[in-house]
Amino acid sequence: MIRRIDLRGTEPDLASVLPRAALDVEAALATVRPICDDVRDRGDDALMDLCERFDGVRPPSLRVPTDALAWALEVLDPGVRAAMEESIRRVRLVHADQRRSDTTTQVVPGGTVTERWVPVDRVGLYVPGGIAPLSSSVIMNVVPAQVAGVPSIAVASPPQREFGGLPHPATLAACALLGVTEVYAVGGAQAIAMFAYGTASCPRVALVTGPGNIWVVAAKRLLKGRIGIDAEAGPTEIAILADDTADPAHVAADLISQAEHDPLAAAVLVTPSEALAVAVEAELVIAVAATKHVERITAALAGQQSGIVLVDDVEAGLAVVNAYAAEHLEIQTADAAAVAARVRNAGAVFVGAWAPVSLGDYCAGSNHVLPTGGCACHSSGLSVQSFLRGIHVVDYSRQALAEVAAHVVAFADAEDLPAHGAAVRVRFEGTDQP
Repeated sequence: MIRRIDLRGTEPDLASVLPRAALDVEAALATVRPICDDVRDRGDDALMDLCERFDGVRPPSLRVPTDALAWALEVLDPGVRAAMEESIRRVRLVHADQRRSDTTTQVVPGGTVTERWVPVDRVGLYVPGGIAPLSSSVIMNVVPAQVAGVPSIAVASPPQREFGGLPHPATLAACALLGVTEVYAVGGAQAIAMFAYGTASCPRVALVTGPGNIWVVAAKRLLKGRIGIDAEAGPTEIAILADDTADPAHVAADLISQAEHDPLAAAVLVTPSEALAVAVEAELVIAVAATKHVERITAALAGQQSGIVLVDDVEAGLAVVNAYAAEHLEIQTADAAAVAARVRNAGAVFVGAWAPVSLGDYCAGSNHVLPTGGCACHSSGLSVQSFLRGIHVVDYSRQALAEVAAHVVAFADAEDLPAHGAAVRVRFEGTDQP
């Protein structure tokens, strides 16, 4: 069901031997380019046609009526509503501590540089609705944008045939709970194009965030520059670094939980314990057979992106998981907190037996929109900072400029940019200063 990769006694090039999903975004660009061009050229008419073509339904309107949002909240299961409200509370609590304050530095008397943190004017938040309607992604996108102070927030999610062309009711209910009233029944690459170009129904945005399938990722890459993007997030992935103190049933359940997302989802166990590997393999056989989405999970576990990696010891395992840079990394070892503190590359780290990834997906308070495909070695997950821009405000007096003018001129001359120096000199012409 899941392959083994034995690295014991070797010093391999980890980048070449670790399991990884094949995600050809470049190839997908050829498919999404005409879709995006169509939205640019025909606007709402193109969006309606594309909804019918890809989602099998022509929504009654692209923008979801406010009464539909109210209806979705009204019919929401009370238990699910309570879960959403608790998730919102915890995510808001964590993200409130991320809000940066403006800072002013006095460089010299009369010369200051202030860094102001200004929210993006308008954002488009994408919420998947294909294999699974991820209403939790509404919370993970909207809350940090609201905490950042973004004044204009729009959400897009695919229309659903079974709901008359509306996005999934749970997605709409989450929007209603958060006070988001601008919601569009548009999915896929066409939703990203709608946000990027703007249409009669939806004004263009400055930034698009949120996970999606390969077509969404390709559209983000294509339109990056016209819009800002959070990341090119691919299929979800979990890595677990575990030793013989870990419970095989816990490890197997956690691997399955992420494999459930998508046939391309990655599930990787890194362990120095062959006994644990054997026990987890046995648990997988039993547990997968008992799950709802057997085919999807089996495909993910058997795919080239998944595997059990045997290493010499936990130290070697740390090197492997740091090279892998997983979206989600669980540490289930002796002294798990100390081991977790040495992780340098991961979207989010889950410490010990009682912090499964599914907790982070919903109710830990952390954000679940995280870098995938090894991007955690250079990128962060979605946060309040994703929706803020730092602006430096430079305020110098005449005397403060005079004191540094000679240095500015020296730099300008060294770079053969004499007009740069002249822009300083002209301010002091006819004086005894530079």
